[in-house]
Amino acid sequence: MNHSFASDNTAGVCPEAWAALAAANAGHVPSYGDDDWTARARNLFNEIFETDCAVHFAFNGTMSNALALSAACRSYQSIFCHQHAHIEEDECGAPEFFTGGAKLIPLPGPGAKLQPTTVEAATQRGHGIHFPKPGVLSLTQSTELGTVYTPDETAALIAVARQHGMVTHMDGARFANAAASLAQTHRATPADLTWRVGVDVLSFGGTKNGMLTTEAVVIFNPALAADFDRRVKQSGQLASKQRFAAAQWIAMLTDGVWLRHAAHANAMARLLAAGFTVLPGCALAHPVEANGVFVKLSATLAQNLARDGWQFFPFGAPDTYRFMCNWHTQPADIDALLAAVRA
Repeated sequence: MNHSFASDNTAGVCPEAWAALAAANAGHVPSYGDDDWTARARNLFNEIFETDCAVHFAFNGTMSNALALSAACRSYQSIFCHQHAHIEEDECGAPEFFTGGAKLIPLPGPGAKLQPTTVEAATQRGHGIHFPKPGVLSLTQSTELGTVYTPDETAALIAVARQHGMVTHMDGARFANAAASLAQTHRATPADLTWRVGVDVLSFGGTKNGMLTTEAVVIFNPALAADFDRRVKQSGQLASKQRFAAAQWIAMLTDGVWLRHAAHANAMARLLAAGFTVLPGCALAHPVEANGVFVKLSATLAQNLARDGWQFFPFGAPDTYRFMCNWHTQPADIDALLAAVRA
């Protein structure tokens, strides 16, 4: 029985990605991305997003974000993000380091979502040349609190950013979950969530959706793609055997596998949320729109669950806890957790 709801990283590699690794492990092919696997993967990204885009791979989400931001802004500029954004709370200063000193400006917003008025107000901060110039708007999709930006919400934020000459970066560590959610509720496509509403560069997460050590930086704005391959190399992210990353993306992007795994994780989160809402002493802290469930629990209940081996994560307020579902979460896992809560 799976007792781990602490992170969507706890699951293993999904069968499709695992099979792709085995398939790529044959013969000899050119190194450093000069191979047919990588070319095929990049063509699939173009198909998924319905446009020509530059695609580069990184080993983890932190570096995917840092690389994207290093191309998007200069050292004397600022990066607007939500105060709960991963680049603010969980990346050990990597965005600042790889941009050469760009300043993160964390902003508030309900449900971990920024609002246009808040972004507009932030552009007025400081005293001219004495304060970093607004450079990047970074949006997390889905957010750190499990909510999603609708296409209209994203477009409204980017409209403000563009008025001030800012580039828009999307941290999509869980982009698959957001895309699956919005395909269901808004009939939105990946293109509708990104370049069609003005996103310049996307950090497209693979690891949280069942892949092994690979993320993709998808660049829609050609101006940001110049010499990006050298940024990848300089940061130590250029894989000598890149076919193993590319093969996984081919397997996931073919026939909608990536969306099916994400949709499953989202469905498990809805199932868990429904179970929590009928239990005394449990209340949802945020809407469940992707694969994360945030629940208010008493300290005693949380301690007892942890004592019995259930893994979850305290998040935000002292009484709020995060339970993450993933591609491998099963209804039986949900039933067992809810039974433990009832007990």
